[in-house]
Amino acid sequence: MSVYNHRPMVPAAQSRIVELLEAIRAEFDQLSQEAMICKSQRDDLEHKINGQIQEMNAFQQSLFDMERTQKTVKQQYEEEIARLRQQLEQARSGHAPMTSSAHSAQHPQPPPPNIGPQSNLFGGIMNASGGSGASTSQPGLVAPPQMSDQPPPPHGGHYPPPQSQGYPYPPSRSGGPGTPNSQAAPLPTDQGANKRKPVAQTGPAPLPTAPTPGRPVSTPKQPIPAAATGGGFTDLDPDNVPPNMKTEGSDWLAVFNPKIPRYLKVDLVHTLDHTSVVCCVKFSPDGRYLAAGCNRQTHIYDVTTSTRMCVLQDESVSKDGDLYIRSVCFSPDGKFLATGAEDKQIRIWDISKRRIRNVLTGHEQDIYSLDFSRDGRIIVSGSGDRTARIWSMADATCLHTLRINENDQKDPGVTSVAISPDSRYVAAGSLDKIVRVWDVQTGHLLERLEGHKDSVYSVAFMPDGKTIVSGSLDKTLKLWQLGVSEGRGFSADRDRKNPCKQTLTGHKDFVLSVACTADGNWVVSGSKDRAVQFWDPRTGNIQFVLKGHRNSVISVATSPAGRHLFATGSGDNRARIWSYEPIGP
Repeated sequence: MSVYNHRPMVPAAQSRIVELLEAIRAEFDQLSQEAMICKSQRDDLEHKINGQIQEMNAFQQSLFDMERTQKTVKQQYEEEIARLRQQLEQARSGHAPMTSSAHSAQHPQPPPPNIGPQSNLFGGIMNASGGSGASTSQPGLVAPPQMSDQPPPPHGGHYPPPQSQGYPYPPSRSGGPGTPNSQAAPLPTDQGANKRKPVAQTGPAPLPTAPTPGRPVSTPKQPIPAAATGGGFTDLDPDNVPPNMKTEGSDWLAVFNPKIPRYLKVDLVHTLDHTSVVCCVKFSPDGRYLAAGCNRQTHIYDVTTSTRMCVLQDESVSKDGDLYIRSVCFSPDGKFLATGAEDKQIRIWDISKRRIRNVLTGHEQDIYSLDFSRDGRIIVSGSGDRTARIWSMADATCLHTLRINENDQKDPGVTSVAISPDSRYVAAGSLDKIVRVWDVQTGHLLERLEGHKDSVYSVAFMPDGKTIVSGSLDKTLKLWQLGVSEGRGFSADRDRKNPCKQTLTGHKDFVLSVACTADGNWVVSGSKDRAVQFWDPRTGNIQFVLKGHRNSVISVATSPAGRHLFATGSGDNRARIWSYEPIGP
């Protein structure tokens, strides 16, 4: 046996495992170092991002502060410009300029004279703080005075608009027999001493126009009126309303009811400035034009462009004192415009000729409301003389005098009239808190709708012709079911003791005007609380509250041609056209 072991030599298994472990440890250490480096880089990036976010937040806050400062400065500049413009106009008209608002407060402009026997259509609307204006303020139907929070325009003066331009229109012709020598009044002239002289025309006479006046003035946000019946909303701070439930312009704010679904969006289309209170607004039947009644003048605007098409003014009337146009109404064909004023006369204007076609006389006090029938055959008027009258457009005669004869009513002056869509009925609101309905053909009284606690200032028929909406000094609207039976007038089996379908509460002050949209889906109201409210007549809920005026909203009107537009007239000397659109799916 050999002394040597001839088995083959092999490396030990333990040394191989050690080598593998060392390699794994080295790779782990390398990966750990790379992870530490990545973590460090991540921390650096997060720190930089956080710093940038803080810088952006600070920048955003600075922008908000600058915007608030800019709005404040802008408002101050606008107020100063308005004050200087007033002084300039007063200097031109021969009056000593006012140098401060305190001076204006010490020498306020006197309100127009009281008119009407123991009636109070506009008395106290602009100045009273609320409550029953019909019984507390002085007697007489008085025109709304100028705003208390801005300087009134100078007596007989105008704020000069931008230079106007011509608009083609049929030439004027002289009126027929008995037509007063009246024509459209010239628009306010441009600034400067030189006034334009009329130029002879051989073709169609150009109609004066005036673009929409300057920029709006910002106003502070105001609380939203109190809760409405059935799902309304209480006083809200606009700053606390979610952004999707409000729409804000430079000087207006719309807040939507957060307790119900939002169906509409609203926007300002045009602002139409005037030199006096805007007592009434009305769309033409085709929705193309808007008429606004002011002191002595009625302005007609193109709704699309806001161009002032013409200014109608009876030049035969004495220039002494004021003469507010209380109501305007287009004929169904859009050719004529009826105006009612404080001089007890109803003027029927031929718009294309800009002349008076007929003057309807017979009322003994101011004319406060007018309405044409859908067929254009009759026009109804309401007056402070306690009557509504039905007139024939064919021969300008009075067909019926609808007189309020109740001796127990202290002051039954008629404030508002409306004709049903089928031209069969006339509704009238009056200062004695009652809404009355007459038959157009016979002139017989059919209904006395009682329930308001104060004077009724506005009435309107819903498109179905069976429901009347009324607005009152008691700060509410009411919906009345008439129960019209075809061919028989009002049905006898209806519960006459409770014809009120709904009472809509939400305004904080007098409800001065009501209107209904052409589709009947919405009721619109304007109030002394400076707000416009959109109501759902099926539920009684407020859809939104619109703050867009600096004084009472005296008149509201909706476009009857299916266009989603409505207009407002206010004591702040402005008429405004708004759009309301359904929110898409």
